[in-house]
Amino acid sequence: MTVFKTKKELQNFALAAKRSGKTIGLVPTMGFLHAGHMSLIDIARAKADIVIVSVFVNPTQFAPNEDFDSYPRDFERDAKMCEEHKVDVIFAPNREEMYDANASTYVNELMLSRPLCGASRPTFFRGVTTVVTKLFHLAQPDFAVFGEKDAQQLLVIKRMVRDLDFPIEIINGKLIRDEDGLAMSSRNRYLSADERKRALSIHRALLGAKAAILADPGKIDVALHNAKAVITAAEGRVDYVSALDTETLEEPTAKTKHLIVAAAAFFGTTRLIDNEMFDL
Repeated sequence: MTVFKTKKELQNFALAAKRSGKTIGLVPTMGFLHAGHMSLIDIARAKADIVIVSVFVNPTQFAPNEDFDSYPRDFERDAKMCEEHKVDVIFAPNREEMYDANASTYVNELMLSRPLCGASRPTFFRGVTTVVTKLFHLAQPDFAVFGEKDAQQLLVIKRMVRDLDFPIEIINGKLIRDEDGLAMSSRNRYLSADERKRALSIHRALLGAKAAILADPGKIDVALHNAKAVITAAEGRVDYVSALDTETLEEPTAKTKHLIVAAAAFFGTTRLIDNEMFDL
């Protein structure tokens, strides 16, 4: 396994691999890897000649009051996990390598990025789409794997790839949960034992909303109200609980066939997200 720290090293490697006819799979991450990330790497490993994993805590997707400085980092642990899963290349640049001091170009998706996390984190998706665009140019992947835990991010990236004609296939990786049902996230380490126990209410609320909507699609508002109440009763501070058309991320209509019920809530100072996607 090779670790590249510079953009030039990675791009030269990727271009040479493409010229030799190799296929490349990319798994973008912010590090502090867990079993969810490993499931994405395994998907890439099964399909690609070369697997590249980026490990970069991207500053442009954090607002000034968010946890960029304290975001968990453990590169040695990440590298060991990647090697165990037969990753070929880790790309681990620093901030100065990825962004020039006077960088002034960004990539914006203007529809799917507006609701849900985009409503409370207005600069988040601009940071995501910009860094992913850069990674696509550097790693030259034939396909990239993104997890369904970050469902809105997955949909935004798919839209960006479609609209900007990237010759890249975006592959979904299933949402992976811990044994207790909590969606795996690098931020879970922030939770105290009590907060973690109470945070299980998010998934419980979403499962309840899903069951209620499938039983009576005409009462989505009631299902969402009850879901919020479940989280609030567990002393979670709700950012949103929403049910949207998966194709448009707008309010569902009579034509909606696929629905996402998504939630974001704080337990202590930790913001967690989760979702259920299903057919109507």
